Amino acid sequence: MTVFKKSLLTLGAAAIILSFVLILIVLLFMNSLYYETSALGLKNTAKTLMAAIGNKKIAGVFADNSIDDIDMMISSSDVYRLTLIEPSGYVLWDSQIPGRLVNHIDREEIKAALEGREASARRDSLTTNMKQIYYALPVYGVNNNVIGVFRLSITIPEFWARVSPVIYPFLVFSFIAAGIVFIIIFIFTRSLSSSIYRLVDITQTGASLISGSEADEKIAPEFKSLEKAIRAMTYELNFQLERVKTEGQRLEAILNGMSEAVFAADSELKLHLVNPRARELFNIENKKVTMTLLEATRSVELTEAAKKALASGTASETELTLRSGAEQQFQVFISPLAGFKSGVVIVLLEITKIVKLERVRKDFVANVSHELRTPIQLIKGFSETLLDALSDGENGSRKQLIHFVEIINKNAGTMENLTNDLLILADLENGSKNARDLEDLNIAQLIGEAVASAELQAKRKKIEIKTDCPGDLKYSLYGSFIVQALINLIDNAIKYSPPESKVWITAQDSNGELVLQVRDKGIGIPAEHLERIFERFYRVDRSRSREAGGTGLGLSIVRHIALLHKGKVEAESHAGEGSVFRIRIPAQDQTY
Repeated sequence: MTVFKKSLLTLGAAAIILSFVLILIVLLFMNSLYYETSALGLKNTAKTLMAAIGNKKIAGVFADNSIDDIDMMISSSDVYRLTLIEPSGYVLWDSQIPGRLVNHIDREEIKAALEGREASARRDSLTTNMKQIYYALPVYGVNNNVIGVFRLSITIPEFWARVSPVIYPFLVFSFIAAGIVFIIIFIFTRSLSSSIYRLVDITQTGASLISGSEADEKIAPEFKSLEKAIRAMTYELNFQLERVKTEGQRLEAILNGMSEAVFAADSELKLHLVNPRARELFNIENKKVTMTLLEATRSVELTEAAKKALASGTASETELTLRSGAEQQFQVFISPLAGFKSGVVIVLLEITKIVKLERVRKDFVANVSHELRTPIQLIKGFSETLLDALSDGENGSRKQLIHFVEIINKNAGTMENLTNDLLILADLENGSKNARDLEDLNIAQLIGEAVASAELQAKRKKIEIKTDCPGDLKYSLYGSFIVQALINLIDNAIKYSPPESKVWITAQDSNGELVLQVRDKGIGIPAEHLERIFERFYRVDRSRSREAGGTGLGLSIVRHIALLHKGKVEAESHAGEGSVFRIRIPAQDQTY
């Protein structure tokens, strides 16, 4: 039920009830007024009648007990009833009821009159069984004492009998008045409700400011002012809501586009904002986050850092390691929020790659320094010895001088090789292809070029190099890099193979990728070292590697060359059984 109907029914019912109450009050008032008027008239009539008869004559009746004299003095009347009562309550005479009557000593008006006071009463008569009004006057004797009671009464009709002639017209008039009031209330509430509905519609639809024909519509001035105020307020609220919505969308776009993980939590660290990066990082699937920071991240360190920031009220920055799967390093920025509902904003910037790169840089510097220290010290030491021998005029043996020069030359070569390998590795890591383009090259020719470069070294150890490659196999490659990778693998195979052994080089097209393989029967690589042999400067046996003249960068260069071709490198080996290295390169533009 609408407010209009409720108010209409309420006011209508109130009007009808008010009409009936008003009628009842009027009737009760008329009834009371009727009794008072009748009692006053009866009083005046009683006094007039008593005065007309005379107090002495009435007193004589009581003194002589002469009832006949009373009949002569008072003619009978159908309207008024006159009763004379002795002090004992005995009814001496009654104008309408002959015979002996009951004792009236207990009547109120009789008691008052015997005490010398005038009194009236209204009740149902026990004698006539009719409602009557009584008025009693005391009758005084010679000694001025009360010798009897002069009482006059009148019969009054019932209330409904008196009002029935006018009650029905009065009720009709009342119903008509109530109907008129109801119509007036209906019209008033209708106009009021239309104005209210208009205001409600404005607030619900967010109507704009009044303009045009709307400004001329008939409406109460008070509501007109209220409508203008509501419209202005609604317009301002709509403007602010659109502004907030735009800012929210902009903020959401920024948060969604951030590579950093962002959390926003209240003072109890209950999350109310998590950006997509944070959801992805901590595997949070529920879009409506209702969990705490600890439940979402499972990191006690991060939770403790957030609590400290909340307690101190100052922003903080720290580094944190999370182990959800792989180990990840983060730089964490925590900023407390001030306001009615305090909270905290947490930003996690992943620095795992930066940390790894820094670690690699430090290892690289340490390894390069370590690798260069020995040859530099040897070159410096033997050059100083040779210089001292020549400056002192000591010729020494020719054989000894040649030995010194050979050591210097060997270590200078080691430094040269290390420098060249570092330059190649830097070139590969920087993604530079030295202005080269992919070329469709014959794989057999590239293998032949690599074998030719290592042929002299192989002859020294009497190692036979065997090749197996289809003569028409072609791939789009950076030729010089592939040759360099093969040279590094062949060189390692020769270095770590026993004399008079064999090295096998094969190439084939397998499922759309080029597979280059170098296999030997050398000393092999223990299984625990296989995962790290492609790292820079990693050696299985450092002393033996240095004696063989290796820089520790050869396999790392091979790996980077494979990555340059979007491929990969594999190694299989068992200690004492030899090793197999494979380079797998997918087809670039086309395969032949």
